[in-house]
Amino acid sequence: MNLPSAILEQAVDQLSSLPGVGKRSALRYALHLMGCKENEVADFCSALMRLKTDLHHCKICNCVSDTELCPVCSSPKRQQNIICVVENVQEVMAIENTQQYRGLYHVLGGVISPIDGVGIRDLNIESLLRRIQESYPAPVDEVILALPTTMEGDTTNFYLNKQLQPLGVKVTTIARGIAVGDNLEYADEITLGRALQHRIPFELN
Repeated sequence: MNLPSAILEQAVDQLSSLPGVGKRSALRYALHLMGCKENEVADFCSALMRLKTDLHHCKICNCVSDTELCPVCSSPKRQQNIICVVENVQEVMAIENTQQYRGLYHVLGGVISPIDGVGIRDLNIESLLRRIQESYPAPVDEVILALPTTMEGDTTNFYLNKQLQPLGVKVTTIARGIAVGDNLEYADEITLGRALQHRIPFELN
């Protein structure tokens, strides 16, 4: 793409580095920002910078939060004895939108994928096991494995189930109302809500 300005080209290169943003879309965004007022662009840049400076990971569940503890972990109204294990933050948001789940979460930060160079030690698995062993913040009765229905997700499910069994907790997985190969963040709220309501023991899956 030939552009008449090196500054514009640099902006397009940065914007097009975002997931799902091509060069044409990046150019449209850059030209839009160029037409905005200076204070509007400053607010836009400030909001992006705060993602790095002020946004944190919850010290319990690893979800994103403005404070040390996320709203879910700090809420006294949540069921403290159930943990739902998910791949990423987007899936926490997807499940919360169903309004069908009142327990806690644990964000792994990915799934086991040797092809992508993601191993067991790259995920937040040790902190999950430690939460259960130390009964922190409360004794855990059930762990729901709500990972993607992909080969990598199933591999991670099997590994987690093997690690959790000696700890004496009930291990369940969401019902396969979610299409195989789909990610939870793209599932509609009704399907995802029913999948959570009709979860089954892991061994029966």
